[in-house]
Amino acid sequence: MQRICVIGGSRYFGRLLVERLLAAGHLVTVVNRGSAPPPAGVDHVVADRNDEAALAAALGARSFDVVVDQVCYTPVQAAVAARVFAGRTGRYVMTSTIEVYDPATAALPPVPVGVPVPEGVVDPAGWPVDLELPWDDGAFLESQYAEGKRQAEAVLTRAGGFAFASVRSAHVLGGGAREFTGRLAHYTERIAEGRAIAVHAEPLPTVFIHHEELADLLLWAAGAAFTGPLNACSDGELDVHGLAAAVAARVGRDPVCRTVPAGGPASPFSFDRHYAMSNARAKELGFAFSRTADWLPGAVAEALDSRSASD
Repeated sequence: MQRICVIGGSRYFGRLLVERLLAAGHLVTVVNRGSAPPPAGVDHVVADRNDEAALAAALGARSFDVVVDQVCYTPVQAAVAARVFAGRTGRYVMTSTIEVYDPATAALPPVPVGVPVPEGVVDPAGWPVDLELPWDDGAFLESQYAEGKRQAEAVLTRAGGFAFASVRSAHVLGGGAREFTGRLAHYTERIAEGRAIAVHAEPLPTVFIHHEELADLLLWAAGAAFTGPLNACSDGELDVHGLAAAVAARVGRDPVCRTVPAGGPASPFSFDRHYAMSNARAKELGFAFSRTADWLPGAVAEALDSRSASD
């Protein structure tokens, strides 16, 4: 039994993680702004993580074995967390993203197409940080999502005061309406209605992870001893045509694809650049991944059920 703090944890795989932690017998504290109640049995701390003084005051004398940060998007948020939790926890795990590897968002070392991207391509220990950028501006943050995650990892890596690990998640699917981004729903709705999917002329594959598998991995990471970045993705790359085919198999209707000009906007998960991750490090550390092909049909079925329920 450990004392574990989850920052965020109010929806999707974050809430599932909290439920998993409780089921495993851990003492769980959830820190969020109070927009959604946590599961029963949780110590709920209502605070704005951006307000350092208020966060420290709300936590009081609490200390933890592990902190799992689900909602750290900027280096400023990371710097606040580093100061507040220094001396309060021995381990800090941040949920990061595959998008840190997107070559369209930063000058990164090239990785040959077809070679899964390893963690070392983005090294947070040496990544530059600029706390003076307008990280509190919503439009700026949305446009700089990947860079915000890279710099947040960098701040926490260099902070000291606790052992730090980041989990770089692949694109998360599954859960029907709980998958709040609506990216899989984009495909189920368009294919079911015969509307076109916008794709690149030569789309490259990417990687995915089921929301339950990501919750399981974060539970495992909380109790592990590794530090540094860790890629989290199910086995099996998939391009936009493979994803559309999986949806079409459930819908019973062939997808309609519209090719976009070079540089043009495309549907989610259609990529004209390579950054599909390698999960070799997590496997070497002992985590066993499922195959995307095994769980994707069920995720598509959930998305279709959600669509039917909302009609």
